[in-house]
Amino acid sequence: MTSLMHMVVENYNELMESKRDPVVDSWLFMSSPVPVVTILLVYLYFVLKLGPKLMEKREAFDLKGVLIGYNLYQVLFSTWLCCQAMTVKSALPHLLNHTCRNPSTNKEFQFALANGAWWYFFSKIVELLDTVFFVLRKKQSQVTFLHVYHHSCTMFFSWGYLKFLPGEQGVVIGLLNSFVHVVMYTYYLIAALGPRFQKYLWWKKYMTWMQLTQFCIMLAYLISIIAMDCKLPKALTFFFVANVVVFLYLFSNFYRKAYIKPKSSLTGDVKTIKSQ
Repeated sequence: MTSLMHMVVENYNELMESKRDPVVDSWLFMSSPVPVVTILLVYLYFVLKLGPKLMEKREAFDLKGVLIGYNLYQVLFSTWLCCQAMTVKSALPHLLNHTCRNPSTNKEFQFALANGAWWYFFSKIVELLDTVFFVLRKKQSQVTFLHVYHHSCTMFFSWGYLKFLPGEQGVVIGLLNSFVHVVMYTYYLIAALGPRFQKYLWWKKYMTWMQLTQFCIMLAYLISIIAMDCKLPKALTFFFVANVVVFLYLFSNFYRKAYIKPKSSLTGDVKTIKSQ
């Protein structure tokens, strides 16, 4: 047992040292996995156990002002992330003007890629507040497996991407996700404004369509990288493929339960009433 633990520690140290980037390591939360793991564990403990217990005998918090400010911030920040991917110094122009067989070795480009990835990772930490607000407003039914899994994975794996496997294919993933979040948080912003704005929220189910379309585009993009045998980190590509497939399944299952199954049940009820 002691030798096994020693081997694990040695392999961990070797991995951390071999992938160490002094610049990235100097950034917040990046020198060690301890801070990000701590954030994740505190998040899971609060939203799944402590928070619901604390709110059990309390009135739900009225967070209207907070939610308006938070969702506005998310819209603006997600828009900024999209713009970062389309600036001259960032990766999208590079991806459009270079073949997958010629990844950039330009230091300025690599720094821009890492810098954008850190801000994307930071946005995923902030997005954990989505679930915290659900708990404080006693909306525990919205703290689903899909919701918690999605937020936890994107936060933790975006840290791992920047730390261990930064690659140019991550830019397309981040751009698509950030664009979807612009739309998604715009919806939440309108919803937070109050009941008189409910008439503008008829397009809720189309957000799930957009998310599913996003995953399909991501999957097609990643498969094309594999098919063309691009000189991009293959481990990262396969990692992205696995995660996209999982998210595609989970979001498809959510869409079926939320929008297709209720209609089927309603149709069955109508048929039953007519036959009576």
